[in-house]
Amino acid sequence: MSSHTASSSNGGSGSGDSGAPRRNSKRPKYSKFTQQELPACKPILTPRWVVSAFMIIAIVFIPIGIACLLGSRDVVEVVKRYETDCIPPANRTSKVQYIQSSADKTCTISMTIPKRMKKPVYVYYQLDNFYQNHRRYVKSRSDEQLKSLGKENDTSSCKPEDFAVGGGAIVPCGLIAWSMFNDTYSFSSQNQSLTVNKKGIAWKSDKEKRFGKDVFPKNFQGGGLQGGAILKETVPLNEQEDLMVWMRTAALPTFRKLYGKIEVDLEANEVINVTLMNNYNTYSFNGKKKLVLSTTSWIGGRNDFLGIAYLTVGMICLALAIGFTVVYFVKPRRLGDPTFLSWNRGPGSQ
Repeated sequence: MSSHTASSSNGGSGSGDSGAPRRNSKRPKYSKFTQQELPACKPILTPRWVVSAFMIIAIVFIPIGIACLLGSRDVVEVVKRYETDCIPPANRTSKVQYIQSSADKTCTISMTIPKRMKKPVYVYYQLDNFYQNHRRYVKSRSDEQLKSLGKENDTSSCKPEDFAVGGGAIVPCGLIAWSMFNDTYSFSSQNQSLTVNKKGIAWKSDKEKRFGKDVFPKNFQGGGLQGGAILKETVPLNEQEDLMVWMRTAALPTFRKLYGKIEVDLEANEVINVTLMNNYNTYSFNGKKKLVLSTTSWIGGRNDFLGIAYLTVGMICLALAIGFTVVYFVKPRRLGDPTFLSWNRGPGSQ
C-alpha cells in the first residue's frame, strides 16, 4: 500500500524539470467546467410547461404532415409490372431458359394515364428482390479506374470481373457495371412516337468528378458470361448516364432508377403503348420488373411516409396534451406547483 502511494506521488520525477510543481493527486485542476458549475438552464417541468410543449409540437407537426400528404397525393404515377406478361405462355414454365436464349424478346404493353401528367414525365424502371446492397457486390468496383485513364489496370477489387478472357483489364470492371440493367423502352401514343430524353438523368457530381472524360469502355462484358448491357466503346464514361445511374447502388432490395424523361404532357385517359426489349434476367432470383411513369411535386416523387410520420407525432402530442390537461384539472398534483418548492416558501413554512 505504501509503495503504491510513493510511486504515485513521485510519478513526475523523471520529467527532467526539477523546478516544476509536483501534484500528489490525479484530480483535475479546478475549473467551473470540470466541477459542473457553469451557468445552466434548469427548467422546472410544471404541468403548464409540459402541456404547452406538447401543444406547440402538435400545432407545428400536424399542418406540416397534411401539407406533405397533399403534395405526395398531387403526384400522378402509373406502374406496370411486366416480367411475366412478356414471357410467351409456352415458356412460362422455363423462364430462365427463355431469357438466356437467343429468341426475340420484344414485348408490347400499354399504360393508361389516370390524370393529366404535366411535363416532364419521369420514366423509371423498378426492380424487386434485387440486393444491390450486398457487401461483395458493393465492393466489386474501382472508383480510381472510372475516374482516370492512368488507372486502367486498377482492378484488384473487381473480381471476378477484372480481366477479359483474352487478357486485358475490363473497363469498367466489377460486378456492379457487369450487371447493368439492359431492358429498353420506346413509347408511342395515337400512332405518334414519344421521345425519351436520356440526358440529365445522372448526378452532376458523377459526371464531373467520379467518371472520367478520357476513360472509354474496354473489354466490357468480355469476362466470359454476359451480365447485362453493353456500353459503347466510342463514348466516354462521363457521357454514359445510364451507367452512372446504375452504379449508384440502392440501399434496399426494392428500388427505382431513372431511365429518362418524356418532355410532353400526357392527357387523362390517354393510352401509352410501350414496346420493350425484355432482356434483363430477374427470373433466376424471383425478381420483379416494373415500368413507372411519374410526375413530381414540391416534395418530390410520391412518398406518403414523411406526411404520415409528421401526422403521427403531431397527433400523439395532441393526445398527450389533452390527456395531461384533463388529469391536471380532475386531480391536480401539488408536486407540480412551484410554490411548494423549498426556496419559494417562507421562513416559517414546514
